This record gives sequence, structure tokens and C-alpha cells, in this order.
Amino acid sequence: MAQKYIQKAKNILQWRKLFLPLSSLRFYPPHFVVRNPVVEGVAAAFDAGYEVAVIVFNVQNFSDLAEQLGQSQYQHLMKSLKLSFQTAVLKEIDQSRIITLHDFYGDGLTLFIKVDSEQYLVLEIDRVKEKLVQEVEIALNRHFPSVQFQFETGYMFVDKRYGSVQDSIMKAHMQAIAIAEKRMASKYNNMILTINKIIAQKNIRLMAQPIIDVSTNEIRAWEMLTRGPKGTSLENPLSLFSVAKQTGNLYELELIVIEKAFEQIKAVRCKQDIFINCTPLTLANIRFTRDLQKLMQKYNTITPKKVTIEVTESDSIDGLKNFIYNIKRLRLMGFRIAIDDTGAGYSNLSTISEIMPDVIKIDRSLIQNIDKNSVKESMLKGLMLVAREAGSLVVAEGIESEAEAFVLSRNQVHLAQGNFYAPPTVLMPDIAT
Repeated sequence: MAQKYIQKAKNILQWRKLFLPLSSLRFYPPHFVVRNPVVEGVAAAFDAGYEVAVIVFNVQNFSDLAEQLGQSQYQHLMKSLKLSFQTAVLKEIDQSRIITLHDFYGDGLTLFIKVDSEQYLVLEIDRVKEKLVQEVEIALNRHFPSVQFQFETGYMFVDKRYGSVQDSIMKAHMQAIAIAEKRMASKYNNMILTINKIIAQKNIRLMAQPIIDVSTNEIRAWEMLTRGPKGTSLENPLSLFSVAKQTGNLYELELIVIEKAFEQIKAVRCKQDIFINCTPLTLANIRFTRDLQKLMQKYNTITPKKVTIEVTESDSIDGLKNFIYNIKRLRLMGFRIAIDDTGAGYSNLSTISEIMPDVIKIDRSLIQNIDKNSVKESMLKGLMLVAREAGSLVVAEGIESEAEAFVLSRNQVHLAQGNFYAPPTVLMPDIAT
């Protein structure tokens, strides 16, 4: 079984068929290949400051279909599958984010896409994955109405910190396959054991990034950022949260993050406000406000008004039964509410009007190079007007240069954070008071 995964992962390094982007829709014989475009695409994404997600799509019953349809129809099915995925990917994903959709082995496809380095884009990956499968199934059923397709999916993020890009791609691909197939004696079981151990031991670390008053350059608050066990494959928050989500441990992990944040606030006697991220799935959990109340009783020196709960705006709140009810409960308890990632993903004015957040955090994709892009500055001005009507403070995220910071000052943005001001650090008493 292990040999099977190794062979599948090795196929990732063989340039066989590149399906996307469509500008590269060509077939090459093995002797023609001089460069590895997958490795080059991933390396270029890293250089541009992105993370890379590897999403595997397997058809579980491919061998049965081959038997059922016969060779000719089976080949037609394969071509239809690839074309359907090409169409769905181009429809659902901005083409600038696509690295490649690749056929690495006989029973499925692998999609490589660029993502922003935010841990809660994990749920956006989930949404994209499910939407792609849904659209492909609809398209295939039009051509093969009597055929039942059974898709398996899994994803992982390429770790850019250790070893070569090529080795990191292979490892992420193997893990994505293992999650997709969920077979006994596979790496999937090892991942379950690892995440369960992290949950049981509460073995995560928190970094803190200051949120700065744009007009005075003073620290007004800190955003708590999660890291997995140091030196492990789950140290990267994207990997940590993706495994937690796919193994059913996301709620437990996010509760641990909140508890660790309270523990750190108490230990360093932090005087500034604290921002803590929560996914809509966790906020919609019927147990959430009750579990949070228990934590507040345990850390009774922390007042809720000093804590802002960030709702990631990358994820849809549609269909989350208890979400709005829990938001109201949190407000009654004294917590402030922020909408994160505004300007990216599912961000829309109706969400802001429904939640009426205390804080609107503008996504870094809107801030990046805003000094060189008048359209982005106009969008910023529009969001400032929306925030004024909603009575919300505005925090701009991802500030990387003095020029970007100057645009914020010119537009009277209230607060900002990013490496231009300070990178994430360990919260210490001398900087938190």
C-alpha cells in the first residue's frame, strides 16, 4: 500500500499532460521535457508570497466503470472528465490563481492553486472543492446518464519551509491522496493520530501581530495567530487547519486557540485589545457560546469587551442555522465582532449589513500595491463609507511598504497591521503593556 502512494507521488514529477492554464494545453513526449512546470509554478507562487494548495480528485469506482462501459466508452469518459474539470475550474477559480490541473495517474486529477497565507482559507478550499465536484457530476451525467460517479477528494498545502520545493510537492501530494482515499494503513490514519494528539495535548503555539493606530503609530490591539507544533508538518497553520477540518476536529482546535489566547493574555497581563479568528462553522455551533462562557469563568480577569471575535469573510454564512443567533449572544456577553478578509472571497455588503460588525478588516489583496492602483484606492474609499454608515472601525491588513501605509493615512483609515509595522511575535509582558 505504501509503495502505491510513493509511485503516485513520483508521477507528479513526470511531465505528462498539462491541462490548465489553457494557453499551455499541449502534449509533450517525455524526451521533450527540459523543465518541470509544476515545480516552477509552485516556486513562483512562493516567491510572490502565496501558499499553494494541492487538491486531489479521484473517481473511486473507475475500475468498475471501465468494466461496465468497455474500452471505447471508457476512453470517451476520461476525455469528458478532463474537459468537465477544465470548464469547472475556469468557471470557479480566478485564472491568475491556477498553477495547473494535471493528470498524474490513471484514476484522478490534481489541481494546484495559489492561495493567500491565511489559515481560514481552508474553508474556501472546501467550498471550491465541493463546487467543482458538483459541476463535474452534472456535466458528466448529461453525457453518461446511466453512470454513477463516486468522487473522493482531499487537499493539503505545500510546505515551503523545509527541503526542496520538489520534495515538498511530493509530500503534500501524497498526503492529499491519503486524505482522499481514506484507506486503512494509509497516511490518513497517521494524520488522524497526529491531529488527535495535538488536540489532546493542546499542543499549539500562538504568535501575536500588533494592530497599529495609523495616525499615531501606537499599538492598539494584537491579533493572535496560530502555529502547530514546531518543526512538524503541521506547524504551518494552513496544514494544521486543513487536516483538522478534513478529520472533523476543527471545532475542538478553534476552542483550544481561544483558550490559549486567554491563557496568554492572563500570563502577560495584556492591556491592549485582542483579536481572535473564528470560522463561521465554529461560530454557528450550538455549543459555542456555552463553551466560551466556561472559558470566561476560568479566566475571569479577562473582560469580554477587550476581545474581538473575527469572522472570516472568505466563508459563506448561508445556511448556518445558529450563526446570527450566536453573534447576538456574543454581543450580549460583551464581545466585539469583526468581519475579516473584507474585499476577498464571499465579501459582500449584505453580510456587513446583516452582522453590523464593530470592526471591518480589509483583506490584504485589496491593500497590496494600493499606492500603484487607483481602482483599489477607490474601493478602499467605498468600504470606508460603508464602515462609517455601519459605525465600524476599519483595520487594513497586510501592509508591506511605506507607500501603502501612506495611502491608508491619506484616506484616514483607523488601524492597520502588517510586516511594515511589525511581523508576528511572541507576546511578552514588556510589549503588551
